[in-house]
Amino acid sequence: MNAVVEISPGSGLPAAARAALDDRLGARVSYAEGICSQHAQSETHFPSRLPDAVVFAESTEEVIFVVRLCAEHGVKLTAFGAGTSIEGSALPIFGGISLDMSRMNRILDVNADDFDVTVEAGVTRIALNNHLRDQGLFFPVDPGADATIGGMASTRASGTNAVRYGTMREAVLSLRVVTADGREIRTARRARKSAAGYDLTHLFVGAEGTLGIITEVTLRLHPIPEVISSAVCSFETIEGAATTVIQAIQLGIPLARAEILDDIQMRAVNLWSKLDYPEKTTLFFEFHGSQASVDEQVALVEELSSGNGGGAFAWSSLPEERSRLWKARHEAYYATLGLRPGSSGWATDVCVPIGRLADCISETKHDLATCSVPATICGHVGDGNFHVLFALDPDTPAEWEEVEALNARLIARALAMDGTCTGEHGIGIGKQAALIDELGEGVDLMRHIKRALDPHGMFNPGKIFAPN
Repeated sequence: MNAVVEISPGSGLPAAARAALDDRLGARVSYAEGICSQHAQSETHFPSRLPDAVVFAESTEEVIFVVRLCAEHGVKLTAFGAGTSIEGSALPIFGGISLDMSRMNRILDVNADDFDVTVEAGVTRIALNNHLRDQGLFFPVDPGADATIGGMASTRASGTNAVRYGTMREAVLSLRVVTADGREIRTARRARKSAAGYDLTHLFVGAEGTLGIITEVTLRLHPIPEVISSAVCSFETIEGAATTVIQAIQLGIPLARAEILDDIQMRAVNLWSKLDYPEKTTLFFEFHGSQASVDEQVALVEELSSGNGGGAFAWSSLPEERSRLWKARHEAYYATLGLRPGSSGWATDVCVPIGRLADCISETKHDLATCSVPATICGHVGDGNFHVLFALDPDTPAEWEEVEALNARLIARALAMDGTCTGEHGIGIGKQAALIDELGEGVDLMRHIKRALDPHGMFNPGKIFAPN
């Protein structure tokens, strides 16, 4: 399923375009099959597609040059960050140029008093937090992978901290974007609120690179908490685990993280990360605040957990223990693949109103009981978002068909509960039909916006909806 569609690298670029690229950017343009192959895939189950060339941009001015060149010669253009997208958002499925933003990695301006920072699109979240640590600040959105900030903005990324700190939708204050006609625009200023015209910032956040190329991002920051404590608690039932988190939120307990892992996922995590937790449905918690407030939060959640069939809490404030715990959670995908060496992964996600979460997970768990391939459940129970991870034999089409049907039923289940087909992975290639089921005529309005901002379909064609 992940075989590269073979084409001749560089064959799709007009000679004049290739000459102009070589003249301006020299060695930072590559037609080599090895480099093109690296940009033809990501953490996705969809077939790969080689771009005709890879361009490594180092400035907004160079992005403008490439955009104008592509517009002049009718070349398709797909931005590439760290290659961690799940739904194929960065695959150049129509060839053209893959615009690698990873060298645009400067942290431009930290405004510690205002709790914001401006970075180039290729800065990764780990590099940003390493830079901020000495100033007592951190950026909380953590999708697990060390994704680029531009990619995270483009896919409206989320992660384990979303229950307290929100997603990229809340984190992004302003963007610099290169439009299809080669203009550079700024979508907003640094003020924390504005009523000045259309909300251009959030038009581009989540657009998956289909409307413009993000080159700079201004983000909200937060102070590093005085005390950070993590806890693990296993449950007899999925319902008990979900109910505990719902009750905690209803009581106003400011959970920083609340992650759910089913029994199969816990077995995989134990094997992969060499842990020894009970192989039951488990919650991973994290609490932020002063010592007194964290102690109070832990005591309240322990009481709720006990009333819902939870076992004893195993908790720690030691940084190395917390890091080990969350590293294990972030590697859940690879742990699932570890249950079946040589397998290929298919990761999907949905999000439902939190009051329906227990029902959605329980029905999904029942549906997976007859699945012929290893399948695990994990997710951000604090905001109603969870993932199903499958480990498939890449050479057995029947397994892929089975999982495709399971995924379709999961999406239909979430939509029937007034949820969404994707909480954080995006639409990309794989969920285009589900988007229509979810939003109906709203998708037609999206098409109008796409045609208005990118009339020739240059930016990341074939994503979110098919070109027309």
